[in-house]
This record gives sequence, C-alpha cells and structure tokens, in this order.
Amino acid sequence: MSQSPRLNISSGSPMEPLIGFSRAVRVGPFISIAGTAPIAEGGGTVAPGDAAAQARRCLQIIETALRAAGGTLADVVRTRVLLTRIEDWEAVAVVHGETFGTIRPVCTVMQVVSFVDPDWLVEFEVDAIVPAADNLQSDQGAHLLLRHHPRPSSALPLLHPRAELERDR
Repeated sequence: MSQSPRLNISSGSPMEPLIGFSRAVRVGPFISIAGTAPIAEGGGTVAPGDAAAQARRCLQIIETALRAAGGTLADVVRTRVLLTRIEDWEAVAVVHGETFGTIRPVCTVMQVVSFVDPDWLVEFEVDAIVPAADNLQSDQGAHLLLRHHPRPSSALPLLHPRAELERDR
C-alpha cells in the first residue's frame, strides 16, 4: 500500500521554516489550511477595527490556498473562527454565511486572548476534502510556494499568498 503524496503550500513567510508550518497541506483528498489572518495585499492589516472586513480578507486568502491545493470553497467541511472580541461573532457569522451558506460546513466559533498582531480581530482555519478524481497522483510529495512581496517596515510574519505559483520538488 503506497502512502498518499503530500503537498505543502507556502505563503513564502520567513516564519514558516522557522516555526515549521505551511499555509496549507494536502494529503490525498484532505486539505488543511492554517490559521489565516487578515493580511492586506502588500502587507499590513486589512480594515483595523472592522471584524467583518477582516473576515472577508481571511476567506479570500483561504480560497487562494485551497485553489493552489486543487480544492475550492465547495470542498470545505470544517471551519474554525477565532475572535479576540466575542461580540464580533454576529458580524463575522454573516460573512461566513455569505461564503458558506449553501456549503454549510461544520463551524466552531471561539474567543482567544490575542493574535500576533493586535490589529487582527479574527483568524480562520479550514479543512476540506476534495473529490476522489481530484486526488494527487504523484508518488512523491511536493511543495508549492504562493509568492509574496515583503511587507514594508514590519517585523510581523508574512502570511498572505500571491497568485504566482511555483512547484518545487
């Protein structure tokens, strides 16, 4: 019995090898997306103080990572919503419903004390299962890099992906 190939998807963040994580990992039909923060294109935080706008950005980043892994939002079976202010749950739930209203994955909403960047109000984690016909066919794992561009004047990790893709074997 052969082991399913593994696809690691990187945002290009210098923190990934230091901490030992990937933006997303696909093994067989399973895709897991790491905690995704509301990073703006080019760096910084999207809409400080606006949890709904931040949630939309998180889900855009997640959709990009899912597509890089061969999945779509329709393949999502579980979401986890982490909030620093539990009172934002309704605004974020509306955004979740806009994205997943017809898909209806299981969902957990929880409050956390804080994130790495105090401007982040929300993060999402997502798990997906892709149809069997879409399973990776390679006998070896691969790494996929979602290129990023450095954030100006910030020491925080770069966690947002760009559309440019590279396969690295």
